[in-house]
Amino acid sequence: MQTYDDIAEWYDQWIGTHSMREDPFFPSVEALIGQVEGTRICDLGCGQGRVARHLADQGAHVVGVDLSSKLLAIARRHEEHNPLGIEYVDADARALDAKVLGLFDGVVCFMALMDIPDLAPTLHSVARILRPGGWFVFAILHPCFHTSQSGEMETPEGVVRTIGRYFVEGHWRSDTRPGPPGKVGSYHRTLSTYINSLTEAGLQVERLSEPIGTSAVATSSSVSRADRPVWQEVPSILVVSCRKGDNL
Repeated sequence: MQTYDDIAEWYDQWIGTHSMREDPFFPSVEALIGQVEGTRICDLGCGQGRVARHLADQGAHVVGVDLSSKLLAIARRHEEHNPLGIEYVDADARALDAKVLGLFDGVVCFMALMDIPDLAPTLHSVARILRPGGWFVFAILHPCFHTSQSGEMETPEGVVRTIGRYFVEGHWRSDTRPGPPGKVGSYHRTLSTYINSLTEAGLQVERLSEPIGTSAVATSSSVSRADRPVWQEVPSILVVSCRKGDNL
């Protein structure tokens, strides 16, 4: 099974150089994060640092965390070229305590949580590094519409999205997906698994967002295709905002 180290350069080129403001789904994440100036934020699963750089540009003090040394090398190259004060840490999201010190006002995880094999320890790690009352906002492939058996089907009424094996949790990879799900795969969990795991970690769900794909989404995207309008008829992405209790 390939890892992000194996595809780091390809992934960096696939993502491209556009800003997070041009990303079709990040505005929904940013709307739930709110103002970040002067806050300390952990970008969990930061990859090559796109989100970290965007938040740092807004005045946040950012620590980016990833397990891929090759993606972190790309992120550090950006930091050397344009210093924003971002610290990048090579660490496992499932056990952050040893390398990620101090408490954060917020943790953001953009399109990475579904790439991590073990959900519960990751969410407990998030809770441990958050200050009381701190926020956690993440975006994932929508678990209700991306499974190991999901795709498209021609019907007399037109093309429709198809979903199967929803209750089968675990790793999946699709040869028909042009993005990371076709390279390294993803981990499917039911919606109830996500919600219950958040609750058990002491993270209270506050808001959900299901942004609609737009024609601006490139045809190479792993989650929506402008040449296939059917991918805009159900949500591709789920965005969740949580908060750690004040007394935790």
